[in-house]
Amino acid sequence: MLAQDACDYFVDSLQRSILFWNTMRKRGDNFLEHFRAGQPPVLAFDYEIILDGREFERPVNFALAQILDRRQVRRSPEEDNGIPKRPIIIIDPRAGHGPGIGGSKINSEIGVALDNNHPVYFIFFFTHPEPGQNIADVISAEALFIEEVIRRHPDSGQPAVLGNCQAGWASALVCAERPELLGILVMNGAPLSYWSGVEGINPMRYFGGLCGGAWLTDYMSDIGNGEFDGAYLVQNFERLNPANTFWTKQYNLYSRIDTEQDRYLGFEKWWGGFFLMGAEEIHFIVESLFVGNQLEKNRLELRAGTFVNLKNIKNPIVVFCSWGDNITPPQQALNWIPQVYESDLEIQELGRVIIYLVHESIGHLGIFVSGSIANKEHREIIGNL
Repeated sequence: MLAQDACDYFVDSLQRSILFWNTMRKRGDNFLEHFRAGQPPVLAFDYEIILDGREFERPVNFALAQILDRRQVRRSPEEDNGIPKRPIIIIDPRAGHGPGIGGSKINSEIGVALDNNHPVYFIFFFTHPEPGQNIADVISAEALFIEEVIRRHPDSGQPAVLGNCQAGWASALVCAERPELLGILVMNGAPLSYWSGVEGINPMRYFGGLCGGAWLTDYMSDIGNGEFDGAYLVQNFERLNPANTFWTKQYNLYSRIDTEQDRYLGFEKWWGGFFLMGAEEIHFIVESLFVGNQLEKNRLELRAGTFVNLKNIKNPIVVFCSWGDNITPPQQALNWIPQVYESDLEIQELGRVIIYLVHESIGHLGIFVSGSIANKEHREIIGNL
């Protein structure tokens, strides 16, 4: 009996090992194929580029795409209570990885929006930044993209913008500068209060101070000939949980090799595709936001002589965060509210609406990619837009 169990274990281990390493080979092949194709968005949906920011007067490596898929037959406005559905614009984070995580699966933010019969648009970015582009140029380009969506849907009301992670604070900048453009702002796992956190739990917020400020990213940009490699940012994420990086993720694949391969390869295609930023962009992000924490203090100078004031955001705001998020903990997602507003009475007097949801356990990436989150939280958020 013992000999038979040992033999079965050996055979199972050998089979799993072969399948595991074959999956590793496929991951490498997928990386090369995706890279040679120019690293397009990892969307599970067909799309058409409407505006290419590389052709703007101040060129940026961003583009506006329309999602072409429809989950159901288009209903007439009369079937939607006489009101055309509000267009939804989804923006993915530019934090080392490429775009598409918000629509990498059928059951996703984009999928839920399509289920609710909304016109859906996606703002994405290309691998290399345009020469000389800065964050102000990106914000201006995103405003132009939103204007184009409004032009295409004049009777549908102002669009709702869903900003994931870094795209959340970028969307807040657009909304603060041009509050007339947006109907509703949804920020998923987006940091706006960069110094906030819990002592001993959220170590990434200490990184800039421990390393002496923004000089390290400037140095990395210098050795990159003016471009900052997003692989450095991904490396920071990996260091938050080395046990997962070097063991748990691989063991999970090995132990569930019969069912886990497709999910693993789909995620790694996005996780292993690194995008670049211009030296001026990454310096601004690190120095003004993560080290300087100027946004919640209303001292962020996006353009010379003008400061971004989050009180200018007149649109309803929905903030979705999680206690299980070790990259954007709830404190970083929410503490800007009591910093910007003196009290809840001031929020009421100004006529502002801020709604927040705090999940008990989901991790940072799960906020955007988890099927259970799409089925519950995103379905409720988008279903009420």
